[in-house]
Amino acid sequence: MEFTFEKIQDLRYGENPHQPAAFYREQGKTRGLINLKQIQGKELSFNNILDLNSAWELLKEFEHPAAVIVKHNNPCGVAEDKTLNQAYLHAWECDKLSAFGGIVALNRKLDLKTAGIIMQSGFLECIIAPGFEKDCLELFKEKKNLRLLELDDLGRIDEPDFKRVSGGALLQGKDLKTLDLQGIKVVTKKKPSASQMASLIFGWKVAKHVKSNAIVFTKNTKTVGIGAGQMSRVDSVMIAKNKSGKASRGCCLASDAFFPKPDAISWAHKAGAKAIIQPGGSIADAQIIRACDKYGIAMVTTGIRHFRH
Repeated sequence: MEFTFEKIQDLRYGENPHQPAAFYREQGKTRGLINLKQIQGKELSFNNILDLNSAWELLKEFEHPAAVIVKHNNPCGVAEDKTLNQAYLHAWECDKLSAFGGIVALNRKLDLKTAGIIMQSGFLECIIAPGFEKDCLELFKEKKNLRLLELDDLGRIDEPDFKRVSGGALLQGKDLKTLDLQGIKVVTKKKPSASQMASLIFGWKVAKHVKSNAIVFTKNTKTVGIGAGQMSRVDSVMIAKNKSGKASRGCCLASDAFFPKPDAISWAHKAGAKAIIQPGGSIADAQIIRACDKYGIAMVTTGIRHFRH
């Protein structure tokens, strides 16, 4: 494989201030984050662009008004609703502490009502949206360092994904696999209700974009707790439980990969989870199913894993 790139711009710095960095366009490419239009704010950093990309890719999962808040390359709040302002409010309420200094991504033109709510949310690094109403731009002039970025392309782009390793690179196909609703299997005695199934599917879309091991607690079409990037899956469940607090009572749980032990199910029960979606395929599946039946938790399997390293 041969790739050719041309520099778009120098960046403030890399992952840390002592690392030089730049943003490049792949030769011949016309779509994607390379078309970012910065309207106001400080220069972009290496980390800003990584977070913007993660947020924008997750946003592509949703058709209705949606808001994504990303921090350190992980979503800390995601919601889909009838209006953009409600979607943003629910996303922010998921984890207000982690949202501080985060990246906000919206899949609709930013309106004044939503902008007003964002203004009350504390410090944010960037807001990316397909567009901004004129009144919003006037409002955000108060926050001159806040980066406002416009990108009007929410279509999926099938391109190889590669990562640098010492002396070479790894290349793989992009994870564009979507959930086949006909392939979902109910494996417990209890079946999820229609509203629980909708919440499970929403959580599944989010979990695909959370660093593994990924656990996502949802209610309807909003996240209430996210456990990301842990070395054991049970730790991710515990983190999601602690993040959500009382809001986890009656939630649904999405896991990006199978459960190797039933201990995570016990913690899910303590959190108040009523339904679970996961790939299945563990040698411990029978134990996991028995644990769900013991606690009266409905569980479905997808046969699809979504690791994100």
